[in-house]
Amino acid sequence: MILSQGRQYVFIHIPKTGGTALALALEARAMADDMMLGDTPKALKRRRRLQGAQARGRLWKHSTLADIDGLLPQEQLRGLFAFTLVRNPWDRAVSYYHWLQTQSFDHPAVALAQSLAFRAFVQHPQTISAFRASPAASYMRHADGAEQCQLYIRLERFQTDARPLFDHLGFSLELPRVNESGRQRDWRPYYDAAAAEAVAKACAQDIAQFEYSFNDSLLSQ
Repeated sequence: MILSQGRQYVFIHIPKTGGTALALALEARAMADDMMLGDTPKALKRRRRLQGAQARGRLWKHSTLADIDGLLPQEQLRGLFAFTLVRNPWDRAVSYYHWLQTQSFDHPAVALAQSLAFRAFVQHPQTISAFRASPAASYMRHADGAEQCQLYIRLERFQTDARPLFDHLGFSLELPRVNESGRQRDWRPYYDAAAAEAVAKACAQDIAQFEYSFNDSLLSQ
């Protein structure tokens, strides 16, 4: 999460969408009073500035708009240019699974990913429930349920989708390549029909809203 009063924006970082790359690009042009939460270099240096801050929810890398309620007065927060990154759900599920397999913290999703093959993992009720409960829009709602998002940026079409952000900032951004793993770029071989359908149903809201399809991988090769 990055909140910039100077540039009048708030970036909400949805997990496994390429948000770290965008956070790095944004912090390279950071203003002195920008608030940052995450594991990028400037965010780590500035984290202590938010110690003791009063907010409605958890202040961390993936804070939602509802979580950060209290960092600014409501009228100021709701006046910011709010944006986030989204990602093809079939691709995101593969990324999420591979990331979970490298983790050591105590969480049911970690245990599940480390005990199941990918196709079983995405069809497990626990995974389906988690995906269904957290569409992109859920990160961009205030505690009263009001959605505030001036821009959803598809990772796969960043330079096109992000043009309104560039207009707001007054400059363009390039995404650096970070956190790359050894997974295949094409996500389709990870799936069989049942696994693909499980993700399609669990992530139906994002797939419809952002016009994703399973074969988008064909366009990104």
